[in-house]
Amino acid sequence: MRHSTTVLGMLHDRGRRGVGVDDLYRQLYNPSLYLRAYARLYAHPGAMTKGATDETVDAMSLNKIHQSIELLKHERFQWTPVRRTYIAKKNGKLRPLGLPTWTDKLLQEVIRSLLEAYYEPTFSDTSHGFRPGRGCHTALSQMQRTWTGTHWFLEGDIKACFDQLDHTVMLNILAEKIHDNRFLRLIKELLQAGYLEEWRYHCTLSGSPQGGVVSPLLSNIYLDKLDHYIETELLPSSTQGEERQSNLAYKRLTQRAYVARQKGEYQQAQAMVRLAQMLPRGDPFDPTYRRLRYVRYADDILFGFAGPKCEVEAIKSQLSQFLRETLKLELSQEKTLITQATTQPARFLGYEITVFHRNDQFGARKRRTLNGSVRLRIPADVVERKRAQYKQGGKPLRRMTLAPRSDYTILNTYQAEYRGLVQYYQLADNLRWLTRVHWDMQQSLLHTLAMKFRRSKMAMVRRYRSTTVTPQGTRVCLKVTQERKGKKPLVATFGGIPLKRKKEAILVDHPSVPIRYERKEVIKRLMAATCELCGMREENSVVHHVRKLAELEHLGKERPYWAQVMLKRRRKTLIVCPSCHALIHS
Repeated sequence: MRHSTTVLGMLHDRGRRGVGVDDLYRQLYNPSLYLRAYARLYAHPGAMTKGATDETVDAMSLNKIHQSIELLKHERFQWTPVRRTYIAKKNGKLRPLGLPTWTDKLLQEVIRSLLEAYYEPTFSDTSHGFRPGRGCHTALSQMQRTWTGTHWFLEGDIKACFDQLDHTVMLNILAEKIHDNRFLRLIKELLQAGYLEEWRYHCTLSGSPQGGVVSPLLSNIYLDKLDHYIETELLPSSTQGEERQSNLAYKRLTQRAYVARQKGEYQQAQAMVRLAQMLPRGDPFDPTYRRLRYVRYADDILFGFAGPKCEVEAIKSQLSQFLRETLKLELSQEKTLITQATTQPARFLGYEITVFHRNDQFGARKRRTLNGSVRLRIPADVVERKRAQYKQGGKPLRRMTLAPRSDYTILNTYQAEYRGLVQYYQLADNLRWLTRVHWDMQQSLLHTLAMKFRRSKMAMVRRYRSTTVTPQGTRVCLKVTQERKGKKPLVATFGGIPLKRKKEAILVDHPSVPIRYERKEVIKRLMAATCELCGMREENSVVHHVRKLAELEHLGKERPYWAQVMLKRRRKTLIVCPSCHALIHS
């Protein structure tokens, strides 16, 4: 049996060298890949969510892995239709979400790891969605660093991308590199497994439903064809010239300033220089200079173009034609917009994207070094929408669901929400706008605590007001300390996060260390095959899971023995024999 890291490393090397794969289906017989998949999935809250059946991560065992492998060996594995539900989008519409069963989810994770190891080295650098080490911040940083001088933005949005992926096109794309018919048949059956909505079966004639473990990667493999077309066709044809021609008006003024300086007329020379600085050095309408840049995050696309508007419209038409004829997708006309970069902001990944252009402002060296640079800003409507979430009828919101919780939990909840907002918009020039959100969140927090203790808001301020040390100095915050017997106290704070903009996205701030998922603690305990309740050695041991330990804490003093063991170990998993597991659920 090959170790999973060896298998994935081999596939990564083949993908990097562009070599096809002939025996990918045989890799599904490797139990190490399933243990790795289980180690990646078991801690996620969605692992306890039911699909079309009652099966969840609870009662996971080595026997389940061996049963799946045996079915795959005889090509008798059948995908279960996903349970479809709907989640709300920002615009008020509903997005369909597919919930697979646990066994399907586990096998999808194995397939995802194999496909990711092979395809990841082949993906374009302009693609940032659903990729390891990449995200929204890397896409935005790439734009800010390399898109200087952009005149037009083209915002592209593919209509219902996940739901409209053509199965035939998808399988043809996979067949270009994967020469294994059994594996391709397995993917085809996955795509056509169907879904249950209100317990009625529906066929899936197209698309890869959101919610599936492997769906984001399949969409990246599909849209990589779009990346390749843009990089090989659109970018070369829309990129011309080494540099812009000189602006004649700018050149005349600098020459006059030079002549005046030679004559000793320094005041007149300085005036000429000032007039020249009001003009661009290069010709903004140079017909021999064009630049096109491109970035994609999932199905959200953004182009930056330096050139006339008519050519941007031609690029939009070519893009729409390629999507329709080659990938069988449609460009959303209502969301695909062309905006002037210096006067109108483009919206991408929740940010406003503009290009700075001011002729009356100069840097420390008396030069317009900022002109043409890309600016990232927080949209005003985002700030107001966040503020409204912590108000009710124009007054601070009292969160009734949080009031029964401990002080530590209340402060920690507010701080997590605020920290997440600050960290997402840390690249924005106007990051300090979030002080308004901080104020409204703090008022909501204080009113929630005041309602809990039936005291005034100022009494809560006096009780919790404190300071915290940050890399930018000491900051005022609200702090609560929860003592624990024999352990370090738990400390929760609200505030104390400096609103200081970061120029570059930092996703990894420490040296990367290869993770061996098979050696995680839960895997070692499962492989030991010993019941952690009765101590009996049992080869068919299973893993008992709970969604949250807080659910056990609420059981009170008369909680059962198994819950006491899990709380004492601070673990959401417990390795038990089948009889003890049946006793737990009884």
